[in-house]
Amino acid sequence: MPTRRDFVKTGALATAGIAATGFSFMSFSPKDKYSSQRPAPSKRHFTSKAVEKKIKEVKKDIADEELAWMFENCLPSTLDTTVTYQEKNGRPDTYVITGDIDAMWLRDSSAQVWPYLALMDKDKPLQKLVAGVINRQTSYILKDPYANAFYDDPNKQGEWAKDLTKMQPGVHERKWEIDSLCYPIRLGYHYWKTSGDTAPFDAEWQNAMQLVVKTFKEQQRKEDRGPYKFQRVTGWQTDTVAGAGYGNPIKPVGLICSTFRPSDDATTFLFLVPSNYFAVTSLRQLAEMSKEIRKNNTFADECIALADEVEKALQQYAVVEHLDFGQIHPFEVDGFGNNLFMDDANIPSLLALPYLDACPVEDPVYQRTRKFVLSESNPWFFKGKYGEGIGGPHIGQDMIWPMSIIMRAMTSQSDEEIKQCLHQLKTTHAGTGFMHESFHKDDPKNFTRKWFAWVNTLFGELVLKVHAERPHLLKAQV
Repeated sequence: MPTRRDFVKTGALATAGIAATGFSFMSFSPKDKYSSQRPAPSKRHFTSKAVEKKIKEVKKDIADEELAWMFENCLPSTLDTTVTYQEKNGRPDTYVITGDIDAMWLRDSSAQVWPYLALMDKDKPLQKLVAGVINRQTSYILKDPYANAFYDDPNKQGEWAKDLTKMQPGVHERKWEIDSLCYPIRLGYHYWKTSGDTAPFDAEWQNAMQLVVKTFKEQQRKEDRGPYKFQRVTGWQTDTVAGAGYGNPIKPVGLICSTFRPSDDATTFLFLVPSNYFAVTSLRQLAEMSKEIRKNNTFADECIALADEVEKALQQYAVVEHLDFGQIHPFEVDGFGNNLFMDDANIPSLLALPYLDACPVEDPVYQRTRKFVLSESNPWFFKGKYGEGIGGPHIGQDMIWPMSIIMRAMTSQSDEEIKQCLHQLKTTHAGTGFMHESFHKDDPKNFTRKWFAWVNTLFGELVLKVHAERPHLLKAQV
């Protein structure tokens, strides 16, 4: 089974243009050009009546036939191909793979089911499926809060079993990333707000959430470097960790260390700014849930105090002067005054801060930061014949991630910018009808990961957002 890093190591770009369903963009005929690329109904992992109804409702309002086709393929991708639902001890339980990797990331699984939350009230089986994701994530956090991805089989030892860290069976990868613990809070909070159901938030969930806060505090590293370290025998610098597995030195200032980014690449400076902002938002959501659902005011106060501490440190260390853009957010800092000016396509990113409710989209510091990350002053922003967008070290030079184009549209206040983003997404899927991890700025047929459910579902989420908020943009060709 390929891993994210294997796609980089082997150069396994989809030169043949074969989508996950076996469809080839090289063999289009005018008659079948926009035939569905979804699995046959009998082959789908899960079918939601509400999602199917929403697809039909939105598709009829999209004038651009190709865009409508892509939406129909992408929105249900997670349900069609990646979920396994069952009930364990009378409780929903859902395993979610990323697509071409048979492992469940805490981050990806949360994001993959996120757009379905608004449809749960019309589809109780769908609600149970999402509840099952929350329950499964709770079990994984209790197993190892420092791990980012897990196997369905609790006894499986995978390809990273020999990593120099405290690996255990059932863990796919043990890369410590702040956002891995934030995403389950985000999903749980909005599940509760949308459905009113509190069943997933039992004593086990409370134990998992206390472990989340404990882990965040350990990684503030006020007393020592904490219990976590990681190294891997590899030729890829960003796949292992400096400082004997602890990372480069930091000055304890109240921020939380993140050894890895949401790209699964090692950080340069351990205080990853967008993930710390995400943690502030998540801790406040957790405080509200703990107070209202669990009636645990003591733990709620602990969450609020930690959120306030991290936020104060962000105000002091994460708004700095850039040579050309003024006061903006750096991507990473170390507390000593060193700043890394860049952004990565993976979410949380600086670009995605309003999407994650970490700041208002109108915030002037965010707007200046946005101009920076969408400019060639950002070393991971690329512009080519077929588009422009942010990539990252995970895939490398000249490879644009559709995720960044989607997030640019999601955080835009401009009709014209959103239209341009939709056009780029429509013209860079290489005829497959699906999103990809990345594509070459001058050749969309040169892409990575033909089956990447997170970005497929995120594209569907974007179209839903445009349909709800700016429907006029879908009434013409893009």
